[in-house]
Amino acid sequence: MNTKNRITTLFNIKYPIVQGGMVWCSGWKLASAVSNHGGLGLLGAGSMHPETLLEHIQKTKKATDKPYGVNVPLFYPELETIMEIIAAEKVPIVFTSAGSPKAWTNWLHQRGIKVSHVIASSYFARKCEEADVDAIVAEGFEAGGHNGRDETTTLALIPSVRKATSLPLMAAGGIGCGRSMLAAMALGAEGVQIGSRFAISQESSAHIEFKKLVVGLGEGSTKLALKKLAPVRLIKNEFFRRVNEAELRGAPEEELRQLLGRGRAKKGMFEGDLNEGELEIGQVSAILNDIPSVKEIMHNLISEYEQARHELIDGSNFSF
Repeated sequence: MNTKNRITTLFNIKYPIVQGGMVWCSGWKLASAVSNHGGLGLLGAGSMHPETLLEHIQKTKKATDKPYGVNVPLFYPELETIMEIIAAEKVPIVFTSAGSPKAWTNWLHQRGIKVSHVIASSYFARKCEEADVDAIVAEGFEAGGHNGRDETTTLALIPSVRKATSLPLMAAGGIGCGRSMLAAMALGAEGVQIGSRFAISQESSAHIEFKKLVVGLGEGSTKLALKKLAPVRLIKNEFFRRVNEAELRGAPEEELRQLLGRGRAKKGMFEGDLNEGELEIGQVSAILNDIPSVKEIMHNLISEYEQARHELIDGSNFSF
């Protein structure tokens, strides 16, 4: 694939592929492996205490000499401490999410850190441009983890965001193979952020039982839930069943908060409690049927992308 565009230039990477900074999945082993194989690996600060993040940053720096970054949800309770660690350790790239892009972009820029912000609407894409972020991730409804409230699909979102802003744009949500990468590029993206495919890689820190469960999923195995709190796409297990029942009868926010409790995602994805855990994964899980290494994932993404591109160029799939 053509590896020179605004995303690869901005992040100084070979391929315009970013590994999502997912809670309980994105530790130093995953982030460094993705970076070593030509993408941009991200540590997921959302599931790390400050001292844990510091450890993972330092291990990442020992494991790779390539660019890497940290994903920081802006609702994080120890946010200032996290940002100070990132600055002190000279992390080159930060992806912010779940908050205003104006909150930390200038502060990070003053310390020489490049900033990308995750959004789910054209409105917030324009806010990102006003905040002077370096790039945008537009994440569609198909994505795992926390999701946009408007439930806009990637297919509809990317062209809309592309019209709304001139910033370098990455697509996320429902992208797990080279063909979907090519589709995202055709829609106007210049790169992709991939979560679920990397979440069940060999290097992911997720529990092996969670990975095995994802491999067995099919279409319709996930659903957006907890919309009164923060929308999140969940695998349909016993915990989801109780959440769904509560939402169908119109349970108030406080009841849902009590049902969620604390540490529910850790219990599921990191500790492997497949019944009572909060199990986050994207709709693309329906096509994931193995637990490969990052090296294999990157190779497959690029080769599938090239095959699909050549099929379109030579017209073997259609004609007008």
